[in-house]
Amino acid sequence: MEIETDAGGGQEICVIFSTVPPDQSAAIAEKLLGSSLVACVNIVPVRSLYRWKGENCNDEEHLLIIKTRRSLAEEAIRAIRMVHPYEIPEIIVLPVTAGYAPYIGWVYGETCGT
Repeated sequence: MEIETDAGGGQEICVIFSTVPPDQSAAIAEKLLGSSLVACVNIVPVRSLYRWKGENCNDEEHLLIIKTRRSLAEEAIRAIRMVHPYEIPEIIVLPVTAGYAPYIGWVYGETCGT
C-alpha cells in the first residue's frame, strides 16, 4: 500500500468538520466544491446534543466531512462562515498525518482556491 505522510511530497491535507441544518447541507457543500476550495464533502445525518445559552438542545443536523489542502483551510473556514446560519458554528480542522497516496494526491489536485 502506498502511504503518503507529511514528509512525502508536501501534499498536506486536512479534514474540516462542520455541523449544519439538514436543509442547508447540500448548498454549503456545493458552494465549497464550486470554488475549488475542497475536493470532497461527505454529508452524514447526526443527532447533536449540546448546551446553548444555558439550555440543553437535542437537534437533527448534518455533519459535513470536508477534505482540502491545509493551505486552504482558512479560506474554506471563511467561505463556510459566510453562508452558515449558526451564530457560532462548529468548524474544526484536523490534520491528516497519513493516508492512501493516490487519494491524498487526488485531494491536492482537485483543490486550488479562488
